[in-house]
Amino acid sequence: MELESCRICPRECGVNRTQDEKGACLTGARVFLARAALHFWEEPCISGTAGSGAVFFCGCNLHCIYCQNGSISSMREAMEVSIDRLAEIFLELAEKGAANINLVTPTHYSLQIREAVLLARAGGLSLPIVYNCSGYEKVETLRMLEDVIDIYLTDYKYEDGSLAGVFSCAPDYPEVAKAALQEMVRQKPECVFDGNGMMKEGVIVRHLLLPGHVKNSKAAVEHVYRTYGDGVYISLMSQYTPVIHSEKYPELNRKTTKREYEKLLDHVLELGVTNAFIQEGGVAEESFIPAFDFEGVSKKTEK
Repeated sequence: MELESCRICPRECGVNRTQDEKGACLTGARVFLARAALHFWEEPCISGTAGSGAVFFCGCNLHCIYCQNGSISSMREAMEVSIDRLAEIFLELAEKGAANINLVTPTHYSLQIREAVLLARAGGLSLPIVYNCSGYEKVETLRMLEDVIDIYLTDYKYEDGSLAGVFSCAPDYPEVAKAALQEMVRQKPECVFDGNGMMKEGVIVRHLLLPGHVKNSKAAVEHVYRTYGDGVYISLMSQYTPVIHSEKYPELNRKTTKREYEKLLDHVLELGVTNAFIQEGGVAEESFIPAFDFEGVSKKTEK
């Protein structure tokens, strides 16, 4: 696996990223970040009371039209770091008391991340490494990461391929994500927690309910549960925040309703799901979108 003809993700663009050619992810060989700080808005077993050491990577291989982190996935806001500096950032987050190192949108930087994690471990890092991804992953890439990732925090966005094609330009998303999830569970077949309820190893599958698409959500959750049962945790998110105005897809211009989310939860209960995280109250607020102000990225801007 190499960057000279990049096929790290399912897009398989084949561009030479070492020459700064850019494919779907919009990145060359250099690593770009938007933020590296303690983050308290993940699942309880990830954030805990100390906070997750979230490292927000720039660029993305999926490009959902409703992306809540569009300013960094599109590379409008980005700061370059070396691999050595990335390893230092992991260690600095550990010094700040982070419960884990949380790699947010890491897919296209998998090779660089692996090198940085190994460097940080050589420097004393012992925290769990969380791979926080869209689910649109290549099995071969996940296998290359097997010795450095402890927790997979993955989306399973679509059971409906036509919806995936419209909203994420990835009609193959369901089949790709299913194969990726199978590999994640192969690597981490059991969820392991410490005495404080913090996850040390395992798989959490996130699903974001999109307004007007309860049917897709029911089918997605049903697939995950019928395939893996309580071997994975399912996180049901209602936090969709409209960040675009779409005349073509007007349902995306609003938040999900309480009734839509209740329909999904009722279905989850009927299925018999027990290992689940749910969101209660009015969570679709901008507080879930952090300030991408480069906190913790360069030494001179650290707080």
